[in-house]
Amino acid sequence: MTIVFWIIVGGIAGWLAEQIMKANHGLFTNIALGILGAVVGGWMFGFVGGNPLGSGWIGSIVTAMVGALVVIYVYRLVKGRA
Repeated sequence: MTIVFWIIVGGIAGWLAEQIMKANHGLFTNIALGILGAVVGGWMFGFVGGNPLGSGWIGSIVTAMVGALVVIYVYRLVKGRA
């Protein structure tokens, strides 16, 4: 995958996670959150046998979004705002 792919997927996944969690981040934070979420989501889905949606655009976005949701949740737990 190219870096452009990860930036686009990260931005979309970060924005979706931001909307679901009622957070308020900027564009660069959304991209970083989505990319970090992709790592976390890939790690999590690796324990359950892989992403059920495959490895295309949609599967990558869902994986990154799920991971980003977990990252936001853990961040809020640490900060005491969960």
